[in-house]
Amino acid sequence: MKTQFDVLRKSRELVTKELEGLTLNQIHEIPNGFKNNIAWNVAHLVVTQQLLHYKLSGLDCLCPDELIETHKKGTVPTKTFTEEEFDEVKELLIGLPDTLQEDYEAGIFETYNEYPTSTGFVLDSIESAIAFNNFHEGIHYGIIRSIKKHL
Repeated sequence: MKTQFDVLRKSRELVTKELEGLTLNQIHEIPNGFKNNIAWNVAHLVVTQQLLHYKLSGLDCLCPDELIETHKKGTVPTKTFTEEEFDEVKELLIGLPDTLQEDYEAGIFETYNEYPTSTGFVLDSIESAIAFNNFHEGIHYGIIRSIKKHL
């Protein structure tokens, strides 16, 4: 599992690097042909990881409920972050992988509610959820890079 946690951390480092030099206006811009923006994608990564790992394990998520409601699967950008709010999202993006590993190693993920993903893959354990989340993160990293090229 150590590799899975390392992959998650590396993915988030790459996303953070893509944010360097972008203005608040740029991260909220939705280029033609896209349905969301960079800010939404970053918050969506935080939210999805929490839902797949904590909520489906019957545990409380470690990010605000409002963030979940506005950035979960099926939502579109409706929130315009202030610099301070987006900094908080970035802190969650970087810090939560360490918390996940600590919680996993502490054995808090005792149960898991099976979840069929939109890709057809069925998550049936915290381990499958961690692996699938890394795949999901890669998809959104690619979307962020693509949006950035159109700014």
